[in-house]
Amino acid sequence: MQTNEGALSEGALNEGALRDIRVIELGQLIAGPFCGQLLGDMGADVIKVEPPGAGDPMRAWGRGEHQLWWEVVARNKRSVSANLRVAAGQDLVRRLVVDADILIENFKPGTMEKWNLGPDVLHAINPRLIIVRVSGYGQTGPYASRAGFGGIGEAMGGWRYIVGDPDRPPSRMGLSIGDSLAATYGCMGALAALHARERTGVGQVIDSALYEAVLQITESLIPEYATSGYIRERSGSALPGIAPSNVYRCSDGEFLIGANQDAVFARLCTAMGQPGLATDPRYADHIARGVRQQELDALIERWTSQHTIAEVERLMVAHSVPAGVMYRAPEMLEDPHFAARDAIVTMDHPRWGTLKMQNSFPKLSATPSTVRSVAPQVVGQDNAEVYGALGLSPGDLAALKAQGAI
Repeated sequence: MQTNEGALSEGALNEGALRDIRVIELGQLIAGPFCGQLLGDMGADVIKVEPPGAGDPMRAWGRGEHQLWWEVVARNKRSVSANLRVAAGQDLVRRLVVDADILIENFKPGTMEKWNLGPDVLHAINPRLIIVRVSGYGQTGPYASRAGFGGIGEAMGGWRYIVGDPDRPPSRMGLSIGDSLAATYGCMGALAALHARERTGVGQVIDSALYEAVLQITESLIPEYATSGYIRERSGSALPGIAPSNVYRCSDGEFLIGANQDAVFARLCTAMGQPGLATDPRYADHIARGVRQQELDALIERWTSQHTIAEVERLMVAHSVPAGVMYRAPEMLEDPHFAARDAIVTMDHPRWGTLKMQNSFPKLSATPSTVRSVAPQVVGQDNAEVYGALGLSPGDLAALKAQGAI
């Protein structure tokens, strides 16, 4: 099944909400570039500044036969090269900043200042500039100067400790969630700053720390301990005290069912052919089910194990019980709902012919986000266009290249 009816190609019409916004992306690896990806999907003109030579290390990241992460995180961007460790490269960034709206960086705090590209310098050039700074621990505090990657932020923010099975060490999610969260909050801050700039006329600095981005989504973890001394622990696939809500074995795989609300649980019991369970005092309300969570999960799994995933899914849909299959990429590419909502986009690609990837989200009705162009295939492939607009001639660019600046 096709992922969408009309494959998008390079140069697709930009109707995005940020189509009049220019972003200078200095960051590398995940957090900074993902923030740029989000803004680019919403229509911003994102100029990706890469070190000459190999470029952003993300160009070599990914799993499987080919390294394809770059194709997602660098879509909707133009690439220029600039060596930020030399004065001529730093000067190029300062010239780019003159007409920019947002600058993104995710270097170790103090690095931009060392390169004469700190907020005081940049705001002197362009007071309206919004500077998004993503780092492990933030720009201030006793840990600010420490090196910090996403996994460290996940650990400090409280995520890693509670993920996994109780009898095993903490697990990781399988995705770079700490980096992505910090990037998302950085993007959110930039959008808020754009709105504030409409009133004040000036930009500001967005300080997005990895550990704080993770901390933000930890629900009531802090007040639970501060008020009652309760510390959340690893609970595997179950949500403690919320039952039934778990992954259950079927005869041909696993299936997720979430039926902890009383009326929904009653519908699940009917679907299982055991309506009496809904009024059984052991399971009749939320509290009782939470107390007997393991017992109830075992009871449900005895039923699901006698049926295929397809059979259980049909019953859950028929009885309006929230439930779902454990999707992998193959299931996503074959699913009619993904296709109907264009959740997967197909891009014309100079190397792969066509390339499938997740589309841009969320969906805006009047100013839709889009995947308009593939990732830059060559480091600095847009040097002539971008730097030419600054008044640099081909001779100037050749001289900068000879100096190692681009």
